[in-house]
Amino acid sequence: MARRFKFRLATLLRMRETLRDQCRAHLAEAYRADELLEQRMQQMGEQLELLKRECRLTVSPGVLKVDRVVEAQRFELSLRAQHRQLQLQRQAIAGEIERRRQLLLEANRQVRVLEQLRDRQAERHRHEEVQREIKQLDEVASVRFSLTEEAEP
Repeated sequence: MARRFKFRLATLLRMRETLRDQCRAHLAEAYRADELLEQRMQQMGEQLELLKRECRLTVSPGVLKVDRVVEAQRFELSLRAQHRQLQLQRQAIAGEIERRRQLLLEANRQVRVLEQLRDRQAERHRHEEVQREIKQLDEVASVRFSLTEEAEP
């Protein structure tokens, strides 16, 4: 009778795989946050360009609208301050992305170590089963041979 292979650390392997999957999800969240900040910065850049075009039109020859120019400058300062704040947030997220990436690499390594151990143990188990079967077949052949020797005069 062949015994079935059972990996004794299967529960630990499942726990490590779960941890790895959580690390992967956390890293994806950080990438999404960075992407959202990047999109917001791009929108602000577009707003700044639009504001510059409007200012050029406002100061073109003709009637000068001082209130509109002052308002545009205030809005530009506000946009630039927000842009700097977003840059700082992206730098912080970049650090967090790197930290989460390292955690994922370590979790992947731990899972691979257990998978390799499981594979080696399964291979050893298969080898032992083959050796056990060979031994049983040798014993059966030996018994048959001795029975045929006794049966012959």
